[in-house]
Amino acid sequence: MRDVQGDADYRKIPIKQVGIRELRWPVLLKDKTRGVQPSVAKVSMAVDLPHNIRGTHMSRFVESLQTLEAISPESLERVLDALKERLEAQKAFLTLQFPYFIAKEAPVSGQRSLLDIECVYRAQKADAMRLRMEVAVPIHTLCPCSKEISAYGAHNQRATAKVEVETNGFVWIEELVQLAETGGSTAIYPLLKRPDEKWVTEKAFENPRFVEDAAREIAIRLESHPRIAWYRVSVDSIESIHNHNAFACIEKDWEDAKP
Repeated sequence: MRDVQGDADYRKIPIKQVGIRELRWPVLLKDKTRGVQPSVAKVSMAVDLPHNIRGTHMSRFVESLQTLEAISPESLERVLDALKERLEAQKAFLTLQFPYFIAKEAPVSGQRSLLDIECVYRAQKADAMRLRMEVAVPIHTLCPCSKEISAYGAHNQRATAKVEVETNGFVWIEELVQLAETGGSTAIYPLLKRPDEKWVTEKAFENPRFVEDAAREIAIRLESHPRIAWYRVSVDSIESIHNHNAFACIEKDWEDAKP
Protein backbone atom coordinates (compact mmCIF):
# COMPACT_ATOMS: atom_id res chain seq x y z
CA MET A 1 0.00 0.00 0.00
CA ARG A 2 1.38 3.39 -0.98
CA ASP A 3 2.69 5.59 1.85
CA VAL A 4 1.18 8.95 0.78
CA GLN A 5 2.38 10.76 3.90
CA GLY A 6 5.94 9.84 3.01
CA ASP A 7 5.79 11.53 -0.38
CA ALA A 8 8.34 14.24 -1.08
CA ASP A 9 6.98 17.78 -0.68
CA TYR A 10 7.94 20.31 -3.31
CA ARG A 11 7.05 23.38 -1.19
CA LYS A 12 10.05 22.79 1.08
CA ILE A 13 8.51 24.40 4.18
CA PRO A 14 9.40 22.76 7.52
CA ILE A 15 6.60 22.37 10.07
CA LYS A 16 7.44 23.20 13.66
CA GLN A 17 4.74 20.98 15.17
CA VAL A 18 2.25 18.55 13.65
CA GLY A 19 0.17 16.05 15.58
CA ILE A 20 -3.09 15.47 17.41
CA ARG A 21 -5.11 17.43 19.98
CA GLU A 22 -8.14 16.97 22.21
CA LEU A 23 -7.58 13.25 22.76
CA ARG A 24 -9.05 12.06 26.07
CA TRP A 25 -6.94 9.47 27.84
CA PRO A 26 -7.03 7.80 31.30
CA VAL A 27 -4.00 8.54 33.46
CA LEU A 28 -2.65 7.55 36.87
CA LEU A 29 -1.10 10.32 38.97
CA LYS A 30 1.08 10.25 42.06
CA ASP A 31 -1.02 11.28 45.07
CA LYS A 32 0.83 12.41 48.20
CA THR A 33 -1.87 11.04 50.52
CA ARG A 34 -3.34 8.04 48.73
CA GLY A 35 -0.42 6.86 46.63
CA VAL A 36 -2.08 7.15 43.22
CA GLN A 37 -5.08 8.98 41.81
CA PRO A 38 -6.85 8.18 38.52
CA SER A 39 -7.90 11.00 36.21
CA VAL A 40 -8.74 11.68 32.58
CA ALA A 41 -6.38 13.90 30.60
CA LYS A 42 -6.85 15.96 27.47
CA VAL A 43 -3.79 15.07 25.41
CA SER A 44 -1.88 16.91 22.70
CA MET A 45 1.04 15.22 20.92
CA ALA A 46 3.27 16.55 18.15
CA VAL A 47 6.57 16.23 16.34
CA ASP A 48 8.49 18.42 13.95
CA LEU A 49 8.30 17.63 10.24
CA PRO A 50 11.17 18.23 7.75
CA HIS A 51 10.63 20.48 4.75
CA ASN A 52 10.88 17.60 2.28
CA ILE A 53 8.24 15.25 3.79
CA ARG A 54 4.55 15.75 2.95
CA GLY A 55 2.91 14.44 6.10
CA THR A 56 3.28 12.56 9.38
CA HIS A 57 1.64 9.27 10.43
CA MET A 58 -1.15 10.26 12.83
CA SER A 59 -1.90 6.72 14.03
CA ARG A 60 1.56 6.43 15.53
CA PHE A 61 0.79 9.13 18.10
CA VAL A 62 -1.88 6.99 19.73
CA GLU A 63 0.29 3.90 19.40
CA SER A 64 3.05 5.67 21.33
CA LEU A 65 0.65 6.95 23.99
CA GLN A 66 -0.47 3.41 24.73
CA THR A 67 2.91 2.80 26.34
CA LEU A 68 2.25 5.53 28.96
CA GLU A 69 2.50 4.26 32.53
CA ALA A 70 1.71 6.12 35.79
CA ILE A 71 2.69 9.76 35.21
CA SER A 72 6.30 10.58 36.07
CA PRO A 73 9.11 12.41 34.29
CA GLU A 74 10.51 9.04 33.25
CA SER A 75 7.24 7.72 31.78
CA LEU A 76 6.67 10.96 29.87
CA GLU A 77 10.20 10.82 28.46
CA ARG A 78 9.62 7.26 27.25
CA VAL A 79 6.58 8.41 25.27
CA LEU A 80 8.61 11.27 23.76
CA ASP A 81 11.37 8.84 22.80
CA ALA A 82 8.80 6.54 21.19
CA LEU A 83 7.39 9.45 19.19
CA LYS A 84 10.82 10.47 17.94
CA GLU A 85 11.67 6.91 16.93
CA ARG A 86 8.33 5.96 15.34
CA LEU A 87 7.98 9.21 13.43
CA GLU A 88 11.70 9.72 12.69
CA ALA A 89 11.50 13.19 14.25
CA GLN A 90 14.10 15.47 15.80
CA LYS A 91 11.69 16.88 18.40
CA ALA A 92 8.63 15.52 20.17
CA PHE A 93 6.00 17.32 22.25
CA LEU A 94 3.44 16.04 24.78
CA THR A 95 0.86 17.99 26.79
CA LEU A 96 -1.51 16.53 29.38
CA GLN A 97 -4.29 18.64 30.91
CA PHE A 98 -6.27 17.00 33.71
CA PRO A 99 -8.22 17.63 36.92
CA TYR A 100 -6.59 16.61 40.19
CA PHE A 101 -8.53 16.34 43.44
CA ILE A 102 -7.21 17.30 46.86
CA ALA A 103 -9.07 16.58 50.11
CA LYS A 104 -9.41 19.73 52.21
CA GLU A 105 -10.72 20.21 55.73
CA ALA A 106 -12.90 23.18 56.58
CA PRO A 107 -11.03 25.46 59.04
CA VAL A 108 -13.43 25.16 62.00
CA SER A 109 -15.81 22.24 61.51
CA GLY A 110 -13.18 19.97 59.98
CA GLN A 111 -15.64 18.86 57.30
CA ARG A 112 -13.72 17.19 54.46
CA SER A 113 -14.44 17.53 50.78
CA LEU A 114 -12.59 17.50 47.46
CA LEU A 115 -11.12 20.58 45.79
CA ASP A 116 -10.49 20.18 42.07
CA ILE A 117 -7.29 21.63 40.64
CA GLU A 118 -6.70 22.03 36.91
CA CYS A 119 -3.20 20.78 36.07
CA VAL A 120 -1.05 20.76 32.95
CA TYR A 121 2.15 18.86 32.18
CA ARG A 122 4.09 20.11 29.14
CA ALA A 123 6.98 17.90 28.03
CA GLN A 124 9.24 18.16 25.01
CA LYS A 125 12.43 16.50 23.92
CA ALA A 126 15.06 17.19 21.29
CA ASP A 127 18.39 16.03 22.75
CA ALA A 128 17.30 16.53 26.36
CA MET A 129 13.84 16.52 27.91
CA ARG A 130 12.17 19.61 29.37
CA LEU A 131 9.12 19.32 31.59
CA ARG A 132 6.88 22.05 32.97
CA MET A 133 4.12 21.55 35.54
CA GLU A 134 1.25 24.01 35.92
CA VAL A 135 -1.52 24.22 38.51
CA ALA A 136 -4.48 26.61 38.52
CA VAL A 137 -5.49 27.12 42.15
CA PRO A 138 -8.59 29.02 43.35
CA ILE A 139 -7.88 31.52 46.13
CA HIS A 140 -9.86 34.25 47.91
CA THR A 141 -8.75 37.91 47.86
CA LEU A 142 -10.06 40.96 49.71
CA CYS A 143 -9.16 44.44 48.45
CA PRO A 144 -6.95 46.48 50.86
CA CYS A 145 -8.05 49.77 49.28
CA SER A 146 -11.74 48.93 49.64
CA LYS A 147 -11.19 48.04 53.28
CA GLU A 148 -9.28 51.26 53.91
CA ILE A 149 -11.87 53.64 52.43
CA SER A 150 -15.06 51.90 53.57
CA ALA A 151 -16.89 52.49 56.85
CA TYR A 152 -17.56 48.77 56.96
CA GLY A 153 -16.94 45.78 54.71
CA ALA A 154 -14.69 45.45 51.67
CA HIS A 155 -15.17 43.92 48.25
CA ASN A 156 -13.76 40.43 47.96
CA GLN A 157 -13.79 37.71 45.34
CA ARG A 158 -12.40 34.46 44.10
CA ALA A 159 -9.13 34.60 42.18
CA THR A 160 -7.08 32.02 40.31
CA ALA A 161 -3.36 31.60 40.94
CA LYS A 162 -1.59 29.82 38.10
CA VAL A 163 1.84 28.48 38.97
CA GLU A 164 4.05 27.01 36.24
CA VAL A 165 7.41 25.48 37.16
CA GLU A 166 10.43 23.58 35.90
CA THR A 167 12.07 21.53 38.61
CA ASN A 168 15.42 19.92 39.39
CA GLY A 169 13.79 17.23 41.54
CA PHE A 170 10.40 15.73 42.29
CA VAL A 171 7.71 18.21 43.38
CA TRP A 172 4.22 17.12 44.45
CA ILE A 173 1.17 18.76 42.94
CA GLU A 174 0.06 19.31 46.52
CA GLU A 175 3.20 21.37 47.21
CA LEU A 176 2.44 23.74 44.35
CA VAL A 177 -1.16 24.10 45.51
CA GLN A 178 -0.07 25.00 49.05
CA LEU A 179 2.42 27.55 47.70
CA ALA A 180 -0.29 29.15 45.56
CA GLU A 181 -2.73 29.33 48.45
CA THR A 182 -0.30 31.43 50.50
CA GLY A 183 -0.90 34.31 48.09
CA GLY A 184 -4.57 34.76 48.89
CA SER A 185 -6.36 36.47 51.73
CA THR A 186 -7.60 32.94 52.49
CA ALA A 187 -7.69 29.59 50.77
CA ILE A 188 -10.82 28.30 49.02
CA TYR A 189 -12.74 25.44 50.66
CA PRO A 190 -15.25 23.25 48.78
CA LEU A 191 -17.42 22.66 51.87
CA LEU A 192 -18.11 25.22 54.62
CA LYS A 193 -20.53 25.20 57.54
CA ARG A 194 -21.60 28.48 59.15
CA PRO A 195 -18.71 28.60 61.68
CA ASP A 196 -16.34 28.03 58.77
CA GLU A 197 -17.92 30.83 56.71
CA LYS A 198 -17.47 33.19 59.67
CA TRP A 199 -13.82 32.20 59.97
CA VAL A 200 -13.11 32.63 56.24
CA THR A 201 -14.86 36.01 56.09
CA GLU A 202 -13.03 37.40 59.11
CA LYS A 203 -9.69 35.87 58.09
CA ALA A 204 -9.89 37.54 54.67
CA PHE A 205 -10.79 40.89 56.29
CA GLU A 206 -7.73 40.62 58.53
CA ASN A 207 -5.48 39.67 55.59
CA PRO A 208 -6.36 41.93 52.62
CA ARG A 209 -4.40 41.32 49.41
CA PHE A 210 -4.17 43.12 46.10
CA VAL A 211 -3.64 40.88 43.10
CA GLU A 212 -0.06 42.26 43.11
CA ASP A 213 0.36 41.17 46.74
CA ALA A 214 -0.85 37.68 45.91
CA ALA A 215 1.58 37.27 43.02
CA ARG A 216 4.53 38.57 45.03
CA GLU A 217 3.83 36.36 48.05
CA ILE A 218 3.71 33.28 45.84
CA ALA A 219 6.88 34.33 43.96
CA ILE A 220 8.82 34.71 47.21
CA ARG A 221 8.01 31.14 48.20
CA LEU A 222 8.75 29.73 44.74
CA GLU A 223 12.09 31.56 44.73
CA SER A 224 13.15 29.89 47.96
CA HIS A 225 12.00 26.36 47.02
CA PRO A 226 15.09 24.15 46.68
CA ARG A 227 13.71 21.98 43.84
CA ILE A 228 12.17 24.69 41.64
CA ALA A 229 14.58 25.89 38.95
CA TRP A 230 12.22 28.21 37.03
CA TYR A 231 8.71 29.51 37.57
CA ARG A 232 5.99 31.82 36.35
CA VAL A 233 3.10 32.87 38.57
CA SER A 234 -0.01 34.63 37.29
CA VAL A 235 -2.92 35.69 39.49
CA ASP A 236 -6.29 36.66 37.98
CA SER A 237 -8.83 38.29 40.28
CA ILE A 238 -12.45 37.75 39.20
CA GLU A 239 -13.52 41.22 40.34
CA SER A 240 -16.84 41.43 42.15
CA ILE A 241 -17.50 45.17 41.58
CA HIS A 242 -16.07 45.56 38.04
CA ASN A 243 -16.90 44.08 34.66
CA HIS A 244 -13.26 43.17 34.14
CA ASN A 245 -10.66 41.04 35.88
CA ALA A 246 -7.41 42.26 37.42
CA PHE A 247 -4.17 40.31 36.98
CA ALA A 248 -0.50 40.28 37.88
CA CYS A 249 2.31 38.08 36.53
CA ILE A 250 5.84 37.41 37.81
CA GLU A 251 8.50 35.22 36.21
CA LYS A 252 11.79 33.83 37.52
CA ASP A 253 14.76 36.25 37.40
CA TRP A 254 12.73 39.21 38.69
CA GLU A 255 15.58 39.83 41.11
CA ASP A 256 17.84 40.67 38.13
CA ALA A 257 15.42 43.45 37.16
CA LYS A 258 15.61 45.28 40.51
CA PRO A 259 17.38 48.69 40.36
